[in-house]
Amino acid sequence: MKRLILLGAGGFAKTIADMATQAGTYHEILFLDDNPAAKNTNGVCADYVKFKGEETFMYPAFGNNEVRLKWINILEKEGILIPSFIHPTAYVSPKAKLGPATVVLPKAVINTNCRLERGCIINCSAVLDHDCILQEGVHLCIGALIKAENHLPAKLKVEAGQVIANRTYPL
Repeated sequence: MKRLILLGAGGFAKTIADMATQAGTYHEILFLDDNPAAKNTNGVCADYVKFKGEETFMYPAFGNNEVRLKWINILEKEGILIPSFIHPTAYVSPKAKLGPATVVLPKAVINTNCRLERGCIINCSAVLDHDCILQEGVHLCIGALIKAENHLPAKLKVEAGQVIANRTYPL
């Protein structure tokens, strides 16, 4: 049976846990967090090594792009499996390519010929139009709209409701 360890116990981690629970993929979901005020955790993030195992997946559930990518690098070097999460109400074109450790939340749209590198977050109702490239760690916040043929740089955070016009970030 699969187990999921979430690094972080904040709102994004709770969202990932909720999606994972709904999918029924994991028999156990645990949280690790460095914040002493975090509730219902099973240790600090550095304790991840105690949980390594064949059927154990880990995801760095941090909204901070820099921190999320740092932990993706650490987990990858350790050979730990890092899942992606795609909510069933999201639309992802079969011609889109999603990198590892990507999260696509409810009602998000990823159109044809888009390419997302690792560690991207496409939040609720965000729209990524055709032929866009997102470098690693990009976060499209709730309702963000990225029009066609943009190449967003690594770790960019596009705020809620923001619209990026066609070719603002040329391919």
